[in-house]
Amino acid sequence: MPDATFALPDLTKFCHLDDLGLEVVGQHLAPDHAVLACRVLDADDGSEGWCRRCGCQGAPRDTVTRRLAHVPLGWRPTTLLVSIRRYKCTDCGHVWRQDTSHAAEPRAKLTRTGLRWALEGIVVQHLTVARVAEGLGVAWNTANDAVLAEGKRVLIEDENRFDGVAVIGVDEHVWRHTRRGDKYVTVIIDLTPVRDGTGPARLLDMVEGRSKQAFKTWLAERPEAWRDAVEVVAMDGFTGFKTAAAEEVPDAVAVMDPFHVVRLAGDALDQCRRRVQLAIHGHRGFKDDPLHKSRRTLHTGAGLLTDRQIDRLNQLFADEGHVEVEATWGVYQRMIAAYRTEDRSRAREAMAQLINDLGTGVPKALVEVAKLGRTLKKRAADVLAYFDRPGTSNGPTEAICECLPGWSGTGWSGWFRSR
Repeated sequence: MPDATFALPDLTKFCHLDDLGLEVVGQHLAPDHAVLACRVLDADDGSEGWCRRCGCQGAPRDTVTRRLAHVPLGWRPTTLLVSIRRYKCTDCGHVWRQDTSHAAEPRAKLTRTGLRWALEGIVVQHLTVARVAEGLGVAWNTANDAVLAEGKRVLIEDENRFDGVAVIGVDEHVWRHTRRGDKYVTVIIDLTPVRDGTGPARLLDMVEGRSKQAFKTWLAERPEAWRDAVEVVAMDGFTGFKTAAAEEVPDAVAVMDPFHVVRLAGDALDQCRRRVQLAIHGHRGFKDDPLHKSRRTLHTGAGLLTDRQIDRLNQLFADEGHVEVEATWGVYQRMIAAYRTEDRSRAREAMAQLINDLGTGVPKALVEVAKLGRTLKKRAADVLAYFDRPGTSNGPTEAICECLPGWSGTGWSGWFRSR
């Protein structure tokens, strides 16, 4: 470091207090906290000492102190003791104080920088409210209320957050685990950045309920120009979402994402395995039953099987009583192989052929496969649309829903973890 300069540390710059209109004039460091004494920088236009009512010059009256929680330094809670001068007009008697709006909101207990740190800690770092409160040295309710208000302002009340949306994803989420009211919410996500490769998915909104009407009402509330700009709606197999999209954004293409399509096949495989297990043994699977022991191996892609898993499946399928499970497993593997094909045109052909094969000629004994075939045939256009539009999977929507905790009645901070 030949050009390095070492001088008296400037705590104002180091703590970014100059951006808040403050200057450090003293400090006290303890093992578990830090206190910085600050003063408010004089206004550049020189208007600080002039009465806002009559325009006459005021005289300094006294000084008050305001406590603000700031960004923790080294995870040591840092408190600012801001000295604020008060003035009294020599003509009308009006009393006012120095402007600290750059440092914090009126009556706020956190600086603007500390508030931003808390919001990013919950949204980006997935910290808990308790952890953020500990870092700031404030009560849980103080941190939670502040983060909620700032999150709504930055993420929810931004008037431009609906701009440029062309691809949306919709899914349901269990918001609370109680019997009172509707425990589900419908989550709407902006997938446009994912499709365009410009960034992650964004949470657009959450509405109470899981129904066609809930999604339809939300779409109807958007401006017509916005609805006309929506090109794709990614969703699961719930027909209510599809119907709502067809009625409110008829020009948008519905895409049923691979996650839910594969889950349909996986559910069919599980149902077949349980049915065969019960028919052969007369009871649900025990830990030593071959079908029960292989339940996870059956859901593993053929290309990822280990030698031990291959031997287990060979032994399982050697039993003629398991032929229906083997047939259903084959359908499941064909679906996985189609989605894993890198050439999207070939992948689409493979999936179309699978849907066609399941729509005709399925033996009556394979009741689960027949049901799967009817579902895929009904939603064939939505399933195949995925291969024509790269980057329109509803997977990011699922990921965001997993980040949203259930409503506990004490805090809404989970709203903002989906950033």
